[in-house]
This record gives sequence, structure tokens and C-alpha cells, in this order.
Amino acid sequence: MPLYAQHPALRARQVAADLGMLAWIVLWVLVARTVHRSVLVLAEPGRAVEDLGSSVAGNMDSAAEAAGDVPLVGDELAAPFRALSDASGSVRGAGVAAQDAVATLALVLAVVLVVLPVGWLLLRWLPWRMGWAREARAARRLLAGTPDLELLAARAMATAPLPRLAALPAGTGAAWRSGDPAAVRALAGLELDRLGLRLPEPRPSARRDPAGP
Repeated sequence: MPLYAQHPALRARQVAADLGMLAWIVLWVLVARTVHRSVLVLAEPGRAVEDLGSSVAGNMDSAAEAAGDVPLVGDELAAPFRALSDASGSVRGAGVAAQDAVATLALVLAVVLVVLPVGWLLLRWLPWRMGWAREARAARRLLAGTPDLELLAARAMATAPLPRLAALPAGTGAAWRSGDPAAVRALAGLELDRLGLRLPEPRPSARRDPAGP
């Protein structure tokens, strides 16, 4: 499948559009990455709560173990410390949940910042590029072997802008209907020029050798 036109002007437009699309994708990926990192900063309080809960739980467990070693009343003394350790575990879980929520938010924002702008431009860029590639491939099939310029000329008569048709020599339409090769080539050239393709040179007609037997 052809990717770029043969004419320099259209090829330059296509290359510029492709590079612009690539730059647009890179730009929004960088923006999304920056936003993702910025939002993740909001997880620091949750991380601090998790660390606090872990620290309190560790201290209460140590205190409960020490209190449990007291003869006779060890279990009663250790019970409040164990309760505080369990409560600090809930605090630790709340900190983890807050970090998970922030991470999810950061990921969603990053994905949205890439998908929406890139998808918006992709819906405009891709049909234009793929449509040109399909038409250029079909035109090259018509030019392969013995060029079928009649179909290209008919296409130009049906779809070419009126200013382009008016710029052709007077009587081109009538000459095309009568099968004049020059008129056919002129109209086929309009269609190929729209696609950025070159009109093949006419094949020299076979000449008879005047010095025959």
C-alpha cells in the first residue's frame, strides 16, 4: 500500500501531517505523565497514615507482649494494648485505601488525557490518510501494465473541481467523448494530480519500416 504521494507538494503535506500526529501523541503522553505524577503526590497523606498505623500497631503489640508477662494480671493488662493495636490496623487500612484511590484517580486522568485529544485528532487524520492510500493503490492498479486512462478521465469529469476543468483547453470534453488521446490524458492527469501521482509517459506507437520487401 502506498504511503506517500509522488508529487513533492502533497508528499510534504502528508509527511507534515504524520509528524504532527506523532508530535501530538508525544505531547499528550508527556502531559498525562506529568499529571499522573502530580496526582500521586496526593497519596502522601495516606502513606503517612499507613506508616502511623503500622508504627502504633507495632508499639501496641510490643506493649501487649510486655504486659502479658506480668504474673496473674498479664492478660488483663495486655487487653487494652491489643485493642489499640487492632484499632491502629484499621487506621493503616484507611491509609492504604486512600493511596489506592489516589493511584486509581491518577491512572484514570492520565488515560483520559491521552485518549480524548489523541482520539479526536486520530479520527480526522486516519480517514484522510487511509482514504488516500486506498485511492492511490486503485489508481496504480489502473496504471499498471497498459494504463487505463479512460476510467481516470471519467472520474475527473465527474469529480474534478470546475475551476480545474475550466482551465483545460477549450473543447476538451467533446474531444474526450470522441476518444481523443490528448483529452483523455489531460483529464486523467487531473485525477492523478489530485492523488499526487505522476501520469505515465505515452508509449511510442509502432512504426512501419518504409524499406519493406
